[in-house]
Amino acid sequence: MSAAGKRLILAFDFGTRRIGVAVGNELLASARQLEPLPARDGIPDWNVVTRLIDEWQPDLFVVGLPLNMDGSESVMSARARKFGKRLYGRYGKPCEMVDERGSTREAKAIARESGLLRNPAKSYRDDGVDGIAAVLILESWFARQEGLPAR
Repeated sequence: MSAAGKRLILAFDFGTRRIGVAVGNELLASARQLEPLPARDGIPDWNVVTRLIDEWQPDLFVVGLPLNMDGSESVMSARARKFGKRLYGRYGKPCEMVDERGSTREAKAIARESGLLRNPAKSYRDDGVDGIAAVLILESWFARQEGLPAR
């Protein structure tokens, strides 16, 4: 495991149909999206996740915690926590949860503004913004490490 400040991190935006993924380097505080993981009722193909872990060799996982706007937990919060615990249990890497309130809304705005949405008439269900949301979650984690306010 790399020393704090030099870790490679995989971040996840948990969802029931897709799980957004981003990879980031703590030293550079930079993140980029990877291909989202298809999921069935929130459960990814763990063989695909294992290949992702083998390829990137992360030191840490960061999982977005979908809190309600008042800060209370929801059913999705519990499911995201369970996903984080499964990552830790399967791969033995630490996992941190990050408040992701507003990340999907911000990701949709970024997709619209940058023209990433292939067909604006379609829903985000077809053209997901999960990877962008995972990047925002990881950037929020970086900001917190530096003592900055998240987004």
